[in-house]
Amino acid sequence: MVEKKYIVAIDQGTSATRCIIFDYVGNIVSSEFAEHKQIYPHPGWVEHNPAEILQNTNLVIKNSIRKARIDTKEIAAVGVTNQRETVVLWDPTTGEPVYNAIVWQDTRTKDRCAMLRESGMEASLIHPRTGVYAYPYFSSTKIEWILRNVPGAEDKARNGNLLFGNIDTWIIWNLTKGRKNNSTPEKNGAHVTDYTNASRTMLMDLARLEWSSDMLEIFRIPSQMAPSLRPSSDEEVLGYTASTGPFGREIPICGDLGDQQAALVGQVCFGNGDTKNTYGTGCFLLSNLGNELKLSRRGLVTTVAYGFEEGKCCYSFEGSIAIAGAAVQWLRDNLNMIKSSADTESLAGSVSGIGSGGVYFVPAFSGLFAPYWDSDARGVMIGLTGYIRKEHLIHATLESICWQTRDVFDLMSLETGSKGRSLKVDGGAVSNNYLMQLQADILGIDVVRPAVTETTSLGAVYAAGLAVGLWSDTSELQKLWRADRVFRPKWDEDRRARLHQGWKVAVERCKAWLKEVGELPSSGTKVD
Repeated sequence: MVEKKYIVAIDQGTSATRCIIFDYVGNIVSSEFAEHKQIYPHPGWVEHNPAEILQNTNLVIKNSIRKARIDTKEIAAVGVTNQRETVVLWDPTTGEPVYNAIVWQDTRTKDRCAMLRESGMEASLIHPRTGVYAYPYFSSTKIEWILRNVPGAEDKARNGNLLFGNIDTWIIWNLTKGRKNNSTPEKNGAHVTDYTNASRTMLMDLARLEWSSDMLEIFRIPSQMAPSLRPSSDEEVLGYTASTGPFGREIPICGDLGDQQAALVGQVCFGNGDTKNTYGTGCFLLSNLGNELKLSRRGLVTTVAYGFEEGKCCYSFEGSIAIAGAAVQWLRDNLNMIKSSADTESLAGSVSGIGSGGVYFVPAFSGLFAPYWDSDARGVMIGLTGYIRKEHLIHATLESICWQTRDVFDLMSLETGSKGRSLKVDGGAVSNNYLMQLQADILGIDVVRPAVTETTSLGAVYAAGLAVGLWSDTSELQKLWRADRVFRPKWDEDRRARLHQGWKVAVERCKAWLKEVGELPSSGTKVD
């Protein structure tokens, strides 16, 4: 009998798909990734091609296994983690999506969300029931938009010929589907999601961990479209990979978490008040609330942190920041100011004595998320003088990531009644030592970087490993976690408070921009 030595994480993110193979002590054996195209049909619209994502998923799985030089018989389990809120609708008979995936950053449904707020439905039903706010960020209005705007979609849904799911559901459905002649579907895959992903749809009853019939009715979404709800770590197994798929054999898929909750698990934040921030396309700050459901009155989202047992979960407060690493990518791709994201460390560090030179950059490219929730906000760069060089603008971009994190962290401290003494950090940007030191200075607390920064993938691996008994409980996972470096604050409080005040003024200047000047010309909202 072949010994099971490895667990595979499929990490489907906003800009790329990764496959990382881990051993039993959390070491990375191999890693492969592939970027996919960002589609912008109109201002404020963001889409992905689900077929491209699936193709890339299959590719990185095969390449990672080949790179690791392992026998797939040695793989004990697969865990999936994914960009949340991004939603796909597809025909289960053909396996074809009826429209592109609408991405979490997309703001096309902002008017619909404004109507829900103005009607009082957000305060009376949506927030108390789901823990989230009537904002385009979440999945429900995206599903509704596709049903109302794509020809034939509504009829398919009524007749039971259309499924919805976030990207985890799309990937699992395809990986667990058998085929004839490598083309024709032989049977449907497992149509499932976990509690964490479901809590991002604005459709789940957060207390009951069930789809809310009231919410489905509001958005006129037939219940048969919805995936089955399962724990994040599922001993019963979400499904088995098809032997005709990229693994070439049946392997249990038994871990499933939205990417930010996966990072919370990967950072072993299992205690009340344990807090992490992930620095990726956006920033996502989560603080563990334990098994007590609490609702925020200051703009934080309440979400499922993880559920390792059917019908039970731990909750967390979350503050979501739409644009973080994406602002650095914008400097690179749109302004050609840098050749790679890594350049920002030395360029920003070269003006460390004066920092941004009085410039503030609020990257509200798709509005402001927590704690402002203003989809009409747009980005501003303010405080410019003839003295300013590109190094100052790069510094201001890094500062914007840290100031946005400060806004959410301060709010979380108010909600929980205590200020954390440290913040665990992860994601691609944490390799930037200058950024991490800047974050410690702006927060005034220790910033702790783990030895394994791919904590999103690690969280999916932990969930899958718990399900198949590789680890008995979370205490074993805590023993595996280790820090790489602790960044301690160096600024005095006066400097921190003075610069923070400037940031708050800059944020006020960008609010409600579209209400003042209107949208750019658009070709409309109907799909031809």
